[in-house]
Amino acid sequence: MTTTSTPVKDTVTLARGIRRRAVDMIAPQGFGYLGQALSSAETVAALYGSYLRPGVDRFICSPGHYIIAAYAAAAEVGLLSEEQLLSYGQDGSDLEAIGTERTPLVDLTCGSLAQGLSGAAGFAYADRLRSRTGSRVYALISDGELEEGQVWEAAIFAAHHRLGSLVVILDANNSQVDGPLDSITTIEPIADKWTAFGWHAMDIDGHDVAAVHAAFDSALKDERPSIIIARTSTVHGLDVLPPDADGHFIKLPPELAAAAREELADA
Repeated sequence: MTTTSTPVKDTVTLARGIRRRAVDMIAPQGFGYLGQALSSAETVAALYGSYLRPGVDRFICSPGHYIIAAYAAAAEVGLLSEEQLLSYGQDGSDLEAIGTERTPLVDLTCGSLAQGLSGAAGFAYADRLRSRTGSRVYALISDGELEEGQVWEAAIFAAHHRLGSLVVILDANNSQVDGPLDSITTIEPIADKWTAFGWHAMDIDGHDVAAVHAAFDSALKDERPSIIIARTSTVHGLDVLPPDADGHFIKLPPELAAAAREELADA
């Protein structure tokens, strides 16, 4: 079974690279989904650097706007070129700002939220029916998606079938377009809910790379479907952002983009 292949310190470097590339991707527009890349940088870095095996495993990016983090990680490990990456969000580019059915490098992404886990469970179940053993299905979902019932239907299905090849990374950044998640709908206690549904649930600091690696390793050893609840912040790793930055859709005027590049270059 796959275990950690990239040292933790390299995951830190990879996460910083994801942040730097995300800044470069949204700077031409002056705004975008930078917060999603900042919050998920460590988990996506660990996934692309240590666990995801292209051509063997599947990756589902459920919230389509998180695709920026996947693109940045793919560029860091050589799956996308610099030219491709810098076309992000441009007219005619394959790298759309919100993932669609045309999106490269991922097996599924959803513009309409909360559908990705259903697809991930379907992939895992299909792999079992086809005796495709040894492969894993990784699904990145967001805490805002827990407000929608389809997630819980998929969770019930996955637990019932004991889809142990399914590993969910939940980016719990407490941010959605209408404001802080906990001011809109209470979703806690998250881990207890998934455990009650029959999942192997781990609740960690999503910016602590040692904890992230330990969680992935634990997930790969458990026979139940696993969820890594990664507590994160949409401004983590970029101190130049103003205190009142809207983490869901960060504004990045040229002077702030320059400061961000300088901070990440010197980190």
